[in-house]
Amino acid sequence: MRLKKLITKPGTPFPIGSSIKGNGVNFSVFSKNAKSIELLLFDDKDDVKPSNVIELKEEKNKSYFYWHIFIENLTTGQYYAYRVDGEYNPSKSLAFDKSKVLIDPYAKGIYASNYDRNSAKGYGNDNLPYSYKSVVVAKDNYNWEGDAPLSLKLEDLTIYEMHIGGFTKSESSGIESSKRGTYSGVIEKIPYLKSLGINAVELLPVYAFDDQDSPIGKSNYWGYSPLNFFAIHNSYSVDKDPISAISEFKDMVKAFHKAGIEVILDVVYNHTSESNYDGPLQCFKGFENQTYYILDNIDKSKHQDFTGCGNSVNANHSVTHRMIIDSLKYWVEEMHVDGFRFDLASVLSRDESGEPMENPPVLWSIESEPTLSCTKIIAEAWDASGLYQLGVFTGDKWAEWNGKYRDDVRQFIKGNDGLTSTIASRIVGSPDIFKKDSYSVSKSIHFVTCHDGFTLNDLVSYNHKHNAENGENNMDGANDNYSWNCGIEGKTDDAEIEKLRLKQMKNFFVISLFSQGTPMILMGDEVQRSQDGNNNAYCLDNQVNWFDWNLVEKNKELLNFVRSIISITQEFEVLRYSKTMETLHKTEGCPYITWHGTELNEPDWSKNSHTLGFEYHFPEKKERILVLMNMYWDKLTFEIPKEIYGKWNLQVDTSQDNSDTCTLLDANKKITLESRSIIVLIDK
Repeated sequence: MRLKKLITKPGTPFPIGSSIKGNGVNFSVFSKNAKSIELLLFDDKDDVKPSNVIELKEEKNKSYFYWHIFIENLTTGQYYAYRVDGEYNPSKSLAFDKSKVLIDPYAKGIYASNYDRNSAKGYGNDNLPYSYKSVVVAKDNYNWEGDAPLSLKLEDLTIYEMHIGGFTKSESSGIESSKRGTYSGVIEKIPYLKSLGINAVELLPVYAFDDQDSPIGKSNYWGYSPLNFFAIHNSYSVDKDPISAISEFKDMVKAFHKAGIEVILDVVYNHTSESNYDGPLQCFKGFENQTYYILDNIDKSKHQDFTGCGNSVNANHSVTHRMIIDSLKYWVEEMHVDGFRFDLASVLSRDESGEPMENPPVLWSIESEPTLSCTKIIAEAWDASGLYQLGVFTGDKWAEWNGKYRDDVRQFIKGNDGLTSTIASRIVGSPDIFKKDSYSVSKSIHFVTCHDGFTLNDLVSYNHKHNAENGENNMDGANDNYSWNCGIEGKTDDAEIEKLRLKQMKNFFVISLFSQGTPMILMGDEVQRSQDGNNNAYCLDNQVNWFDWNLVEKNKELLNFVRSIISITQEFEVLRYSKTMETLHKTEGCPYITWHGTELNEPDWSKNSHTLGFEYHFPEKKERILVLMNMYWDKLTFEIPKEIYGKWNLQVDTSQDNSDTCTLLDANKKITLESRSIIVLIDK
């Protein structure tokens, strides 16, 4: 099909993707085994038919395995797509289907006005009217006003994990309707995050994702279903246009940076939205299946699945490896993000057969890439097939989500036996887990809750998951949550139970924020956001997942509590010390920790113990903080050490409202802690 006369030249294989060069656009894609490729051009993003179909000829438009063409008088905003012809033979790992319209793996923008996921399934089913298109995006003249990634120290961060859409989508946000659930909407709520004390946000996926990728016909709300690794998710922009979405995202990043808040992206390089052979052909699978995905060694018609999502990205293939690095560089150089959290990062350590590698090339490349030298890189150091690499993840620079911290702290606060010595290790950054010489405690990203699981409110309100709304007969989501409902399952009007739940939430915040390492808080936990007991709400784009801004006033006691303890962590250097704390004052100028029980210097490490005290002391800075924890179900009296710098001031008591001074010390330097409570004293 040729509807308009175009001036074309052979083009060049580099740069990959679509690039403005002089008076036109160069297109380049990789495909080793394709027989032919067609480039489709569209005059408008909503067109269901191309204005031009251009055949790329092997003799003049192919160099090695790269297909390329240059077209004059095209520019940014040009919509395009590909059809790739070749053999469809799953037994040979070939999945070519010329009937499918494919997006460019390197496209910086994609769009679909009438997308239908099912139309891209099934061999020979032409999906042109329902497919995504790619769009040419040039390096623009966006006014960054001198902005650059902030490069804050990891040990100084308090991270807030949040969902772009869910943060402001509720009417209760008070934002005008057109901006709810958008990058612009988030900008309006930055003062709230600033007042909370947050200095880094970790955003659930903002790479373009297939929101129809759900086995039950619901929304893929979380976004862990990437279409490619460069394009922004347009639905989070005000007008849904891919070019505008890029500028709006940049506006948000710039606004965060002006507020002193870093932007960390949750990125998914472990799988894509295409699933297995039964899934849709949207991009990678239709260009070169065996390059981009890990296939079964014996049966090439099967994709290996270490993610639970149907496929696993072949990250250590040279072509895919390069694409991942190029993607990361793009988000840092062009979009100014400060870091990345890699979902199921252990998949990236597997070779082309799916076997774990001792020194995975892609992971070392991420670590050593100069463009990323000041960028945070955080691994979720496991995958869905049992490869658990917490503490032994490849490389020297990587920080890691500390899943053991979550599980152990939940059990300790709940009141389980035999946790005291384990909790002591978690408090000082888990040196029993992280044993590398290059380790600093700030690389332990510790959390009690995250998007995947109960919210904090639900952690103390439900013994069991309640996922019926997901449509999977409550079979999805984790069964072992280490939660405790405090006596009644779910919502209650019982004042005593509500009081206990609030105290338990405060306990979780205190232990998390006063542990060594880098703390992460889940969006809305500070105001008791609930998902009604749903611990896998990935598919619910509704009030279950959205931040209810009415809770800011309703639950201001907890909100003010969290603000106050975050401010303490930012005030005292000893709480941001990045090395493993010494247990005795061995090294001049270094802080140390002292362990206590109900008696001074006598911690109870026995199986039945539910108490622990610890004292941070940094003589050089004249900082001294005492934390006493009573997770027993009755009151207990603790001895208090002598003052050094002034007098002990009670800063935190989870059983009471916030207090300024300590009135509970008796004449014998003892203090009584209520059941299931924590206090923090500061000697000043």
